[in-house]
Amino acid sequence: MNPLGLKVLAVGVLALLLLAVGGTWKVQDWRYGKQLAEQAGLHKSDLTAIGNAAAAQIQTEQGKRLALEQRLSSSEQTHHQALTNEEKKQARLRDRLATADLRLSVLLDEDPASGCAVPATPGAVGVVHGRARAQLDPAHAQRIIAITDAGDRGLIALRACQAYVRELNK
Repeated sequence: MNPLGLKVLAVGVLALLLLAVGGTWKVQDWRYGKQLAEQAGLHKSDLTAIGNAAAAQIQTEQGKRLALEQRLSSSEQTHHQALTNEEKKQARLRDRLATADLRLSVLLDEDPASGCAVPATPGAVGVVHGRARAQLDPAHAQRIIAITDAGDRGLIALRACQAYVRELNK
């Protein structure tokens, strides 16, 4: 073989080799392109499913939150009503004490060993039957009522807090 024929043969083999590599490259591009498109479609459907699940979960949580807010609002209204009723009751009691319509009294100890000189039976002016009682000064009675008012408010607030915690733990 002459050198020119050898060069032509080498160029031909090289051209054939380049065509084979180019063709293989193109076939691989088509095949991998198809696989990538399938994976992208699957990925997109997965993302859509995840998004739908998240939206459903958010909607469920918002529903729970709305229900809790409604229960807490109802509890707050109940607490406010109880507090208002107690305030009215205390105000009526203070008014009755101030007008001497009502008098507070305490039971006296009837134990003879206590050294109390108050007689155990009521006098001629009293109509109270039973154990001996001593009436409190109206100013002291007002202070006692104020103390019990603060205690009642505390108990109402405690009940409201307990109801709030119970609602949160449901």
